[in-house]
Amino acid sequence: MSALMQLLAIETPIVQAPMASVATPALAAAVSNAGGLGSIGIGPVAVEPARAMIHQIREATDRPFHVNLFCNRPAIADPERQAGWIAYLTPFYDRFGVQPPTALIESYASYLVNDAMHAMVLDERPPVVSFHFGLPDAARIAALHDAGIVLMASATNLDDAQAIEAAGIDVVIAQGIEAGGHRGLFDPDLPDQELSTFALTRLLVRELRIPVISAGGIMDGAGIAACLALGAGAAQLGTAFISCPESAADDAYRAALLGEAANRTRLTKVISGRLARGIVNDYITLGEAPDAPPVPDYPIAYDAERAMNAAAKAAGDSGYAAQWAGQGARLSRALPAADLVATLRAELDDAIARLSQLTSRS
Repeated sequence: MSALMQLLAIETPIVQAPMASVATPALAAAVSNAGGLGSIGIGPVAVEPARAMIHQIREATDRPFHVNLFCNRPAIADPERQAGWIAYLTPFYDRFGVQPPTALIESYASYLVNDAMHAMVLDERPPVVSFHFGLPDAARIAALHDAGIVLMASATNLDDAQAIEAAGIDVVIAQGIEAGGHRGLFDPDLPDQELSTFALTRLLVRELRIPVISAGGIMDGAGIAACLALGAGAAQLGTAFISCPESAADDAYRAALLGEAANRTRLTKVISGRLARGIVNDYITLGEAPDAPPVPDYPIAYDAERAMNAAAKAAGDSGYAAQWAGQGARLSRALPAADLVATLRAELDDAIARLSQLTSRS
């Protein structure tokens, strides 16, 4: 068993990504009960519903699990930009027979400024907490460590990873460009180095002293084996678990993942205001049209997308949803979470055995 697996108290080097929109307590518990590290994303969730989610996991498993928090800079409101975005979308609201929103709001607060969320996490003491988009201040990190919580954080480049290590975080998640959902860039205004999962994993393993988890485009046991061969202690899979019956994905999302649409994913700011990889649909195409105005800041832009998706969905149109997915989405399998973990473990063992045979012949 690797040092990272011992630290996380897991039996198999499989971490389920938080996937705030679709990861449920039932999914997290099923993955943890199967020997991996299940997770939920509570970044966009209000405090008491987030507490309830933690309680639901604990009712379903006595094994470690993982809670994810968003450390994005608070949104910068720009009324003129927001009004321009609403005006641009208005004809499409009209198409579905609903009024466009009169204004857009920051629908959830960053953990950086959410004192109530911080107090709740300290009160509930989940075994593992991770951060996305950045890091909290030193006082919050110290308080979480004092509560006995193992801390992880996502990095897309070496600079952010070194900041994670310097802050005393226990584990870094190497998020490659292949990953579905939001890029974990600390500063979204800086150029994205667009490092692949393999290149980033190897870079961080060589340059850091803390354990590394690989994330991005990993869908089967062979992918996990490749990450372990590069020096990672475990692999984090998100898209692979969306098709599980325990996830909150709707029928249209599942159909997209299991069909031809899964071949087309793209990074876009259109849905939320920050770069995120999802299945290309009508909303992304609309927002990236040549005449489209600038997208509002994250997460204010989400407010417009959710209103549009609700109207479209009521009319039977699934083309305006946020269907986050990584580049390996076409490899999705609709298996119960426990069966998927067992399959991944068997594939991992097979990949390691085949590699051993190849090296023994050389």
